[in-house]
Amino acid sequence: MAKKGTSEKIIAQNKTARINYHIEDTFEAGIILMGTEVKSLREGKANLKDCYALVKDGEVFVHDMHISPYSHGNRLNHEPLRVRKLLLHKAEIKRLYGKSRERGLALIPLKLYFKQGKVKIEIGVGKGKKLFDKRESLKMKADRRDMERGLRGKD
Repeated sequence: MAKKGTSEKIIAQNKTARINYHIEDTFEAGIILMGTEVKSLREGKANLKDCYALVKDGEVFVHDMHISPYSHGNRLNHEPLRVRKLLLHKAEIKRLYGKSRERGLALIPLKLYFKQGKVKIEIGVGKGKKLFDKRESLKMKADRRDMERGLRGKD
C-alpha cells in the first residue's frame, strides 16, 4: 500500500527569524490547542513574529504566539497570547534543553502549518546575528538576485 504524499498547508511563518538568527537545527513538534484556536488557524489568523520557546520542567512551551480569537466563538473563546505546550519526544526535549543552555542559542518558532490535519510547529535552534552579519546576508541575497536577472536576460 503506497503512502499518500504529505501535504503541508502553511499557516504562518516567522520570516525575520532567518534574517536575525543563524539557524543550526530544526525540530518538528505538535502543539496543544483549544478548539477555537484550531478554527482560527484554519482561517489563517496567527502571528509568529515575536514568539519564542522555552524548556521548563522537562516540557517545551511557546510564549507570545498570537492566535486571533475565533470570529464565531462565544464566551468560551481562547486567550490570544496564552502559553502553549509543545509535544516532543523526551530525547528531543533533552537535546533542546542542552542546546538552549549553551551561550547565545535560542529556540525560535519558524513556521506553523497543518500536516495531515494536525497543527505542527517547526522550532529552530539559532544563534543571534550581529548587525554586520545581517548586512552581509542581505548583500549576498541582492547579489544572487542580480545574477539570476542577468542569466534570465541572456536566454
